[in-house]
Amino acid sequence: MKIALVQVASPDDETGAHRLERVRTLVDGLPDDVDLIVLPELWRVGYNHFDDYPSSAEDLYGPTVSTMAAIARRRNCFVHAGSIVEDRGSERLRNTAVLLGPHGTVVHHYSKVHVFGYRSQEAHLLEPGEQVHAVDTAFGPVAATTCYDLRFPGLWAEIGDAGAQLVIVPAAWPMARREHWQLLTSARAVDNQVFVIACNAAGTHAGVELAGHSRIVDPWGSVVAEAGSEEGVTLAEIDPALVAAVRSEFPVLGDRLPDYSVLSRRKVNS
Repeated sequence: MKIALVQVASPDDETGAHRLERVRTLVDGLPDDVDLIVLPELWRVGYNHFDDYPSSAEDLYGPTVSTMAAIARRRNCFVHAGSIVEDRGSERLRNTAVLLGPHGTVVHHYSKVHVFGYRSQEAHLLEPGEQVHAVDTAFGPVAATTCYDLRFPGLWAEIGDAGAQLVIVPAAWPMARREHWQLLTSARAVDNQVFVIACNAAGTHAGVELAGHSRIVDPWGSVVAEAGSEEGVTLAEIDPALVAAVRSEFPVLGDRLPDYSVLSRRKVNS
């Protein structure tokens, strides 16, 4: 399975429409044998351009997804369109990640559960998602989380319980906490014995430098590929069958308790 991580920058002086066309051209020029293309979080609006969220909001079949759907059909591959500011109606907005199948249809979407509030207006502007699930593909069950969700292993355990073997993570992670990005993408892969396919934003916008360093981590925690800090494309190949092999050789997930809260309620014998 060949994957292309498309690490996009969202400069302040570029309109969303121009960026969409620029990225369309970039994605269309990828090698023909790519099976999955992955884009970052809110790349069309630029994560830190909070004032533009309402005017940039679109539904699941708006310009961003429609453009990427056409590419998926033309190339006969999966395209993870990153995430969009989704218009849910009645002035309700969400940060929603979208996976398109080879026929250009939406096969999976996920609204970010943990909206970010630290030096960010996301938690004020967007409502959190309410569910996680995995979808079966030719490469195995696929799920998604988004950026800040990496910090919450309980959410990832739920994704594992939903059957996910490959987890796609679009992000707009800042350079100031790049080490956390690298640590947490590796930790979540090892915790849940999954492939983590994490595509981060690059460049600087609204005064915030993004970390880049998009990466793929396998179920053993080995880094298959990692980008630098600049905008660009990183290509890598993985074998999805490694998930089953790792889980069979080292069956740690079978030892995980279904509910750890019972431990804190047990009486301690003195």
